Amino acid sequence: MPSPLFADRPAPQLPAHDAVDDLIHRTRRLRGDVDAVRRDAVVFDEDDPQLRWQRALCELAVHHLDNLDEQLGQLRAGLPGPRAEDPAPRSDAAPEGPRAGSLLNRVGSAEWNLLTDESSWSDELYEIFGRPPGSTPLSLDDLPSVLLPEDQPQLTAMVTGCLVDGRPMDGEFRIVRPDGGTRTLHMTGEPVLDAEGCTASMWAVLRDVSELRRSEQAVSRSRASVRREEHIERTEHRMAVELQETVLPPWRGSLRLPQQGPGALDIAAHYLPSESSGLIGGDWYDAMELPDGRTLLTVGDLTGHGIPATSAMAMMLGALRGMAVAGIEPGALLGHLNQVLETSIQPALGSALCCRFDPATSLLSWAQAGHPAPLLFRGGSGRLLPPPDGMLLGAASHAVFEQDEVRLFPGDVLVLHTDGLTRRGDRGAGPEALLALAPRFAEARTAQECVRSVVEEFGGTERPDDACVLVARIGA
Repeated sequence: MPSPLFADRPAPQLPAHDAVDDLIHRTRRLRGDVDAVRRDAVVFDEDDPQLRWQRALCELAVHHLDNLDEQLGQLRAGLPGPRAEDPAPRSDAAPEGPRAGSLLNRVGSAEWNLLTDESSWSDELYEIFGRPPGSTPLSLDDLPSVLLPEDQPQLTAMVTGCLVDGRPMDGEFRIVRPDGGTRTLHMTGEPVLDAEGCTASMWAVLRDVSELRRSEQAVSRSRASVRREEHIERTEHRMAVELQETVLPPWRGSLRLPQQGPGALDIAAHYLPSESSGLIGGDWYDAMELPDGRTLLTVGDLTGHGIPATSAMAMMLGALRGMAVAGIEPGALLGHLNQVLETSIQPALGSALCCRFDPATSLLSWAQAGHPAPLLFRGGSGRLLPPPDGMLLGAASHAVFEQDEVRLFPGDVLVLHTDGLTRRGDRGAGPEALLALAPRFAEARTAQECVRSVVEEFGGTERPDDACVLVARIGA
C-alpha cells in the first residue's frame, strides 16, 4: 500500500523546459539589475580606487551571469521537446543561436585516440585555437608547442596523470594563437578505457576563460589599489595627528596665567574632531602671556585636510607667536600672516581671529580675517561683537585688516571658535546655539566649566569639519 503522504499529496513537478525557462528568465532579470548598477558606477570619479573596485566587481558579476545565461540556453537546447499539453516557451527563454564571442563559441571538445594516434576536435575548438576548420588537429605531443613555456609543465603533468594514473584532468594554461593573441583555457577531461581496463583514448573539454580571468584580475588590481589607498590614508592621518599634537599649545584643557585675582584671565580650550575622524584639518587655538604682561588669544582655520593643512597650520601658528611676542598689533599681525600665506609653497586660504588682552586697562584689542566674531557673555546674556573689516588670509595681496577694542569686566566670558563648531547643516547649529548657553556660562565658576558646556552641546553633533573653541573668563 503506498504511503499516505505520497498517495494523498503528490509532490508537484515542473516540466523540465519550464524549470529551465524560469531560471533563464531570472538570470536575465538579475543581469539587467547588476548592469544598471555598473552603468551608474561609470559616472563617478575615475580616480576613486573604491569606486573602481566596485565597478570591477559589477563587471565580473555581469560576466558570470552572461556565462550562466549561455549555459542554461545550452542546457535547454539539449532537453527533449515540450509535451503537446505544455505551454509554448517564452520568446526570451532560449537564444536563437550562439552569438559571436558567446559561451557556446568559447567551449570546445577534443578526443585523442592512443591506439590509432588520431585526434578529433570540435569546430568550436578550432575557433578557440585560431586554426582553420578542417585542418589537422594538434596531437598530444604537439599541443604543448602552442602553450606559453611556463605553462607547459602544467599541461604535461595533467596529461601524464590522466593517461598513466587514470586521474581526471582539471587545470588551466595559456596558449598563443597564430595571430599572436593569448588565450587562457580551462581544461577538464578523463581517460577512456577499453574492455580490458586499459587507457584507449582521452577526451577533454576546453573552455576559453580569458575574459573571466581578465575580469578577476581587474577586481584584484582594484582591491589592491583600495588597500594601498587605505594604507596611505592611515599613515597620513597618523602623521597629521602627530604633527597637530606637536604644534598645538603644550597645555591641554585650561591655562593658568601667573597673574591672579580680579581682572585676571582664566583660559580653557578644546579641540573637537569631525564626524569622520580621518579629516584632520588646519584648525588651531593658542593663548600665551606676552613679555609686556598682555595675553594673546587666537583661533584660526586653514583650508584642506591632512598633512598639507597641519603643516601649513604649524607654519602660520609659529609666525603668529613670533610676531605677537615682538609686540605687533593684531590688525598689522594679520596683514603679515596674509603675506606669509601668499608666499608659502602650498598656497591656501585661511581665517583667523587675533586678540590681545591688557589686564592693566581691561581692554581687548582684536582683528579678524574672514573669521566668526567672538561672543561676549555678560550678566546671563550673550552677543556677537561687531567685527572690524578683514578678508580671508591668502585671498588678496596687501590686504588691510582693521582693529577694534572692547572693555571687559570681571565675570565676563569671551568665546572664540572656528566655524566648524557652528557651521549650519542637517544637525548643525548657528551662533544661536552658542548664545543659548549664556545661563550656563553665568553659573560657571571657571573657564573649564564653560568649555565643558560647549563640548556637551556640540560634542555629539555631526560636523563635516573639525573645530576648536577657546574660552577666556575674566576673574571676579
